[in-house]
Amino acid sequence: MPRIRPAARCRKLVSGSTTRRAETAITASCLVLIEEALMQATATIEAGSAQESYAMPRTETAREPVRVPEAPPQWRDLGLSSMSALLVVSLSRAGSRSFEAVCQWPRWHPLNEHVLAVTHHPLILVESTRQLAALAESRFLPATGTAPLRPTSVALGTDPQTQPVETGGATDVTVRVTTSDVAVRAGSLTGYRITAEYFHAGRRFGVCAMVFAPAPAPPTAPEPGEGTLTSLLHPAAPAVGAAADPDVLLARAPQGRLVIVPRDPAHPVLLPGRPRELPLHAVLEAGRQAALLHQGRPASAVVGLAAQLRGPVPCRGAVIDVAPEENGARFAVTAEGRVAASGTVTLAGA
Repeated sequence: MPRIRPAARCRKLVSGSTTRRAETAITASCLVLIEEALMQATATIEAGSAQESYAMPRTETAREPVRVPEAPPQWRDLGLSSMSALLVVSLSRAGSRSFEAVCQWPRWHPLNEHVLAVTHHPLILVESTRQLAALAESRFLPATGTAPLRPTSVALGTDPQTQPVETGGATDVTVRVTTSDVAVRAGSLTGYRITAEYFHAGRRFGVCAMVFAPAPAPPTAPEPGEGTLTSLLHPAAPAVGAAADPDVLLARAPQGRLVIVPRDPAHPVLLPGRPRELPLHAVLEAGRQAALLHQGRPASAVVGLAAQLRGPVPCRGAVIDVAPEENGARFAVTAEGRVAASGTVTLAGA
């Protein structure tokens, strides 16, 4: 049976029509025939293209990868003392080195001020990044082996114009996470960098980068005792940008030296578990408090923080010195005659 082209078939249908209703039906039939012909022609072209070039696969064979939802994080797996300290809600892979996360920051976090409209403490952003790193390390990065990793440097910046102000129960935050500088030796993870961008209501308000490296051997020198640190005077909490007196990490020693002596040596956020060494986020907070005290600025003036560990910092007795800079201040922490940590505090309008 000879094949009739769509145009010829349409002409046959039209030539045999006599009424307007019949013409309308025939026109629709012609459109269907033309559409079938176009589909056949397109399929022929696609088949030819697939044979000529491997760079143009047929689109109908491509499939989106199926994402399996990750289990919610458990507070014990992140090294937390209680469920109330958990800030990360979820973390899922978005690429080979990228992830998507959701955090929830409670309005009544221990470091936040007890006011109706709360701007979250910058250390909540730091702690969220640490928890995200711990979760990514346990789920997506190579195993660390027997040598645990700890954060050795951190840098963060916030935008006062887009920072969320919480008046309800908690702030929902979305996070874009990337890992880089991943170092593996003998099959074990020996270091990496994590960068987290924080968004609220679709607007980025902060970014935090943290570097992880193997923890050094514990110090052999004893921690300064009570008799070594006498005649101490703790500043008032507002003078160092703290929400309450237990959050104060500094004290004035004789001859006006500023030393790190926490008012609460077992602070649930700054010093969980009463450690002998000051963790990185506590060093960062001590530098923030020292800069605000030295410059006489409120906590809201801080728009950037950075700190780097160079050695162990004892929880009591380390001297902290502050030097003003154009955009804020620089601080150095000295223990046993050596610089154990240093950092910067960026202040708005400095």
